[in-house]
Amino acid sequence: MWVVAGVSLAAWVWLLVGQGGFWRTDVRLPEGTEPARWPKVAVVVPARDEAEVLGVSLPSLLAQVYPGEAEVFLVDDGSSDGTGELAEKLGASHGGLPLTVTSPGEPPAGWTGKLWAVRHGIALARERTGADYLLLTDADIAHRPDSLRALVAGAVGADLDMVSQMARLRVETGWERLIVPAFVYFFAQLYPFRRINRPRSRTAAAAGGCVLIRSTAVTAARVPDSIRQSVIDDVALARAVKRSGGRIWLGLAEQVDSVRPYPGLGELWRMVSRSAYAQLRHNPAVLAGTVLGLALIYLVPPVAAIGGALAGAWPLSALGFAAWAVMTGSYLPMLRYYGQPLWLAPLLPYTAGLYLLMTVYSAFEHYRGRGAAWKGRTYARPDATV
Repeated sequence: MWVVAGVSLAAWVWLLVGQGGFWRTDVRLPEGTEPARWPKVAVVVPARDEAEVLGVSLPSLLAQVYPGEAEVFLVDDGSSDGTGELAEKLGASHGGLPLTVTSPGEPPAGWTGKLWAVRHGIALARERTGADYLLLTDADIAHRPDSLRALVAGAVGADLDMVSQMARLRVETGWERLIVPAFVYFFAQLYPFRRINRPRSRTAAAAGGCVLIRSTAVTAARVPDSIRQSVIDDVALARAVKRSGGRIWLGLAEQVDSVRPYPGLGELWRMVSRSAYAQLRHNPAVLAGTVLGLALIYLVPPVAAIGGALAGAWPLSALGFAAWAVMTGSYLPMLRYYGQPLWLAPLLPYTAGLYLLMTVYSAFEHYRGRGAAWKGRTYARPDATV
């Protein structure tokens, strides 16, 4: 067992120094100089059954303080809760940026519902506005008044083809405190932001809730058509843009917040498990490797530390506590970013265990034909419609 504990400690040392500084939270939007001419921007918002959160998110977009021309296009993706009607009422009562509410109809075979809505919104926005940039943002994302201005200034100033920000997710309930910061931490561990932001690096990812992209980059990467079947569309989008020669950037947000509540474990479980196995490309071997990797990295340290102490095996306990300490220290910056108590850091192995179970459950649901179920649509096979 001490060999396994030693391998776990070595893995944590390597992660700390060799995985792109994934644990750091200082990758923030580049400060750009204000351009001489502010480019035209079209904001595209795909929305399916979002009446619960739209009253907060949509007014924040309409209230953007942007020096150039900007217009909002909300694409109602077959909602059954009055999302489209609510959007029109909000547009009429709040004023601000011009708003168009449209619907693409049901997606054809081979398209996910969200990407079909995005395709419709992009096409309409480019036809109506001739936009230089497109802001793709989810219906549960609220933007502070200067968000669009800062995004455009950062993209133009750094000559970036795509700028994406990881929205600050809601953290209010006990389960959200336990799981949400870890969700962003695990994402950054898998896709280190600094590697993503290096032009020559092959690592690519984005945060789908807030993506500003050049219209020319949309054409060059042939998106969303080239990624039309992707369940994890933000990562697929980033890869397509980077493969086509575009420069991309991803960081943590300061002016972009998710307003969607995940008050209980059930809601968080569904949020993670609906796409976890898709992230592993529906590959059983990759699933097995992921489970073993999570167990080695996150579960072995506390087991070795506590079990070794109880058994009087002090070298084993020391290895376990050392790995656990490195893990805990690497998690502290993310907890600070979310304003959470630091005593949550030693509980990261418990949270990782939950994520392991969610991943296994995601695979189980996939083989039952119920993978990636979301708002009445189910992704079961690569050629299935979501």
